[in-house]
Amino acid sequence: MIKRREFITLLGGAAAWPLAARAQQPKRIGVLINGTEDDSENSMVVAALRRGLEKLGWSEGRNIHLDIRFAANADQFQPLAKEIVASQPAAILAHSTPVVAAVKRESRTIPIVFTSVSDPIGSGFIASLSRPGGQTTGFLLYEDGIVGKWLAMLKEIAPSLQRAAIIANPKNTPYDYFLRSAQAAVPRLGIEVVTSQIENVAAIERTISSFASTSNGGLVFLPDASVLASRDLVVALAGRYRLPAVYFYRAFVIAGGLMSYDINRVELFSQAAGYVDRILKGEKPADLPVQAPTKYETVLNLKTAKALGLEIPTTIYARADEIIE
Repeated sequence: MIKRREFITLLGGAAAWPLAARAQQPKRIGVLINGTEDDSENSMVVAALRRGLEKLGWSEGRNIHLDIRFAANADQFQPLAKEIVASQPAAILAHSTPVVAAVKRESRTIPIVFTSVSDPIGSGFIASLSRPGGQTTGFLLYEDGIVGKWLAMLKEIAPSLQRAAIIANPKNTPYDYFLRSAQAAVPRLGIEVVTSQIENVAAIERTISSFASTSNGGLVFLPDASVLASRDLVVALAGRYRLPAVYFYRAFVIAGGLMSYDINRVELFSQAAGYVDRILKGEKPADLPVQAPTKYETVLNLKTAKALGLEIPTTIYARADEIIE
């Protein structure tokens, strides 16, 4: 026979079990990446995120659950954002400008940490870099002078350059933000900037073919998932028309492009884990300053330079972090 005191103790313990179980439920973190799951770079950034969280004491299956989705095209941004928000995560890691916009349309309260966003103020995500305000903070993809740097590198490697096409899909990247940077660099470089907005693969081919009809031209591609998905075509067209090009992502140079000047995206996701950790521990995105990249990497393809008849300046050789022979 159970005595009254023992019965009350058992009852109290039973009531505490569901409370304890709820307390031990892993915190859910939504992750929405602009790109495909089979992209090797995306595998590396996800691994970096996991490592970064583990170093801070967060282990999948024990105290966190990562709900990772990949949006291979623009049509998937909103449906996937809706699914992630519906699961009520403690925080969302959103990769790229259109993905952040999609997530914010679904929720105005869930904390968001972004990566690979270039103009968070102009895009309406934050009030300022130092005091973001609201639900969103994160890590810049590029600072506002980046296109001027790309144009300067293009002029350095191809001194006869007179015109440069700035190519991207304005639906996937803050085109005007980057164009301002390009126009600011024009007076000191003495080149003409040609605006080239594209919306699909056919437009990429048509734009490059038309631009190549005039000599002494070069190409600059803005960060854009649709351009990245067509990188083999883009590289092939630049080669066919003998157009020097500077790319926003080393994957283009690996595929045979001339040169890239880019941040380390793997490091970016590792840093983002730190902000996710701070939010899970109670800090607010509004109080976490947006951080700018601290390191850029130059990748150069010597075989492509030779095919284009370019002599690589020693200054570029000296700055190159990776040279593909």
